Amino acid sequence: MFSNKKNPEYDYKKEKSFEERLSESTKIIEKHPDKTPIIVSKSNKCDLNNIDKNKYLVSNDMTLTQFIYTIRKRINLDSSQALFFFVNHIVPNNSDIIGELYKLHKDSDGFLYITYSAENTFG
Repeated sequence: MFSNKKNPEYDYKKEKSFEERLSESTKIIEKHPDKTPIIVSKSNKCDLNNIDKNKYLVSNDMTLTQFIYTIRKRINLDSSQALFFFVNHIVPNNSDIIGELYKLHKDSDGFLYITYSAENTFG
């Protein structure tokens, strides 16, 4: 697990240099051109459980709804609890395709960064 116990929000950009992140994403994409490298972290103000794994390699044709289901399981979220995903501080449509989100919102280091929260803090 990558999370620091003192700071539950995982920040991959602080853990690795830009060059290290870019090199890693480039290798991943070369090896798996049909997949999207994603970094998932919890919002600062979120009371939900910490996620046990932050790096994901997801099929480009997976919908965001399918990926949300995966994350809900990893943070042991009760079905009655809401979960919101943010990409660049916006809430994407749950029917969006991961590959399309990646094309629109990938970071310059080659990763797609997704933040989760229990409430829609930006909308």
